[in-house]
Amino acid sequence: MNLRTLRARAEMRLREAGVDTPELDARYLLEHALTLTRTDFVTKAEQVISDADAARALALVERRAAREPVGRILGHREFWTIDLALNPDTLEPRPDTETVVEAVLAAIPDRKSPLRLIDFGTGTGCILLALLSELPNATGLGVDLSPLAVEGAAGNAERNGLADRAHFQTGDWAKGIEDRFDIVVSNPPYIPSADIATLEPEVRQHDPLRALDGGPDGLEPYRILAAELPRLLVPGGLAAFEVGQGQAEDVAALVEAQGLGETAILCDLGGVKRCVRARKAL
Repeated sequence: MNLRTLRARAEMRLREAGVDTPELDARYLLEHALTLTRTDFVTKAEQVISDADAARALALVERRAAREPVGRILGHREFWTIDLALNPDTLEPRPDTETVVEAVLAAIPDRKSPLRLIDFGTGTGCILLALLSELPNATGLGVDLSPLAVEGAAGNAERNGLADRAHFQTGDWAKGIEDRFDIVVSNPPYIPSADIATLEPEVRQHDPLRALDGGPDGLEPYRILAAELPRLLVPGGLAAFEVGQGQAEDVAALVEAQGLGETAILCDLGGVKRCVRARKAL
């Protein structure tokens, strides 16, 4: 078959499987399997694809039809302006999380300042590395309970030319952290335990449970982190947390109870309240 026919077949299979974005996902998978560029789908549409190449591409399509995410199939995912490798212990970064990056950058008066950042539950390192890519004189520490996640995040720092300013270590939230920071960020687990079973299969079956389960009400990690903010932040320091749908006001209250002010709730592109940002008094 030619490339046009193969693409149409891939899109149809994903559409039948109930995938939300069959055209986009099919393109990504075919690009990867056949080493194509986006323009190749136009300029090489009539090119004949060998049976072996078609079989390899369609095998990836079948994995997506079984609801394995494209990022897991490809082994990496774009986030902000960087590219991040995934592993079994890392949450797959999603566009919603970019709201945290935007919220922090909007609150920094001078992006050339030598800021110190810390990211709890860093996973792939996505938030920390995205911020460092925009803050040329900043340094950061990413903390995660999983050694495999820490290994992956360190690899992503190297992958994106940020290894000299980003460091990662295993840890249980802020236990053992004695330094103070200008910026504290986190995308902690925030799904209520009872809701895990209702998640889409792309999330439920492929993201690590530890990165999803936020306890009975989904707020347990925020209680832990909020209590640590007064000692972790320098005067005037900033905290920004990703939150789940319907959690923003509760998380803001937890942060405010620790004496932080200038609290702001920011929405993602879908209009969902996705980030709580606050500042420690000078």
